[in-house]
Amino acid sequence: MKRFTSLLALAALSLGAAFAAAQANDSAKPAPEAAATGLSHDDVKKVLDAHPELILDVLRSNKKDFFEIVQQAAQEERGRQQREQQESEAKDIDEHIKNPYLPVITKKSHARGNAKAKYTLVEYSDFQCPYCTRGYQTVETLRKKYGNDMREVFKNKPLPMHPQAMPAAQWFEAARLQSPDKAWAFHDILFQNQDKLGEPFYRETAKVLGLDADKLATDAASQAVKDAIAADIKEAEGFKFDGTPGFLLNGVPIRGAYPVEHFDGIIQKLKDAKK
Repeated sequence: MKRFTSLLALAALSLGAAFAAAQANDSAKPAPEAAATGLSHDDVKKVLDAHPELILDVLRSNKKDFFEIVQQAAQEERGRQQREQQESEAKDIDEHIKNPYLPVITKKSHARGNAKAKYTLVEYSDFQCPYCTRGYQTVETLRKKYGNDMREVFKNKPLPMHPQAMPAAQWFEAARLQSPDKAWAFHDILFQNQDKLGEPFYRETAKVLGLDADKLATDAASQAVKDAIAADIKEAEGFKFDGTPGFLLNGVPIRGAYPVEHFDGIIQKLKDAKK
């Protein structure tokens, strides 16, 4: 910030010189430099109002320093915002370890893994969201890492901005009506082939998995499937998940596609809370 102070000083001297020059013209005082010190706030404001170009002249003459100052200020602001976000998230985690959110999980829920697992990871996701693909990959890593200690529950939250998000969710829900296990396979294939989403691909995938594609198409358009998706969306919004993906790890909210290490940290906090 030393260069910023120097620029301010230079600007102040310029203002002072201009003010003193104006005074000298009025009162025939020949030493404008002497008046550069001891300027009052009103004096500076008066000159700046009359000659705003002085500040611009100083900045133009010191473009490199000014640009570096702006970059430094932006970097410091990003750091401040990041620290605030991290502090807010830490408080949110601690609060929900004490008072976890309680999602609806029934026999009809899309769940895989040990029903008595130590950790239940509920995911609110969108099949066309690129961040949700990262979320899917993270969940796969966590499932392998924690094995029988982790259960996954998938819930739909298709975003309006993704034209294939809702149709994909409907076909996935329809697949569950025929076979919960094959529905999970359908789920994995959709996330692994996000660039192919569309009815031809849904039908092709259904045939590969041995599902009745025509029945899937009919069920996908049914009110029962639409209601199931609407219930997932409503629950997600109730937990203040605006975007995707969103997760609840034993009721602790995680808002975004965080890396595996973030989930590990929450699991450690859950362990510590039981001691």
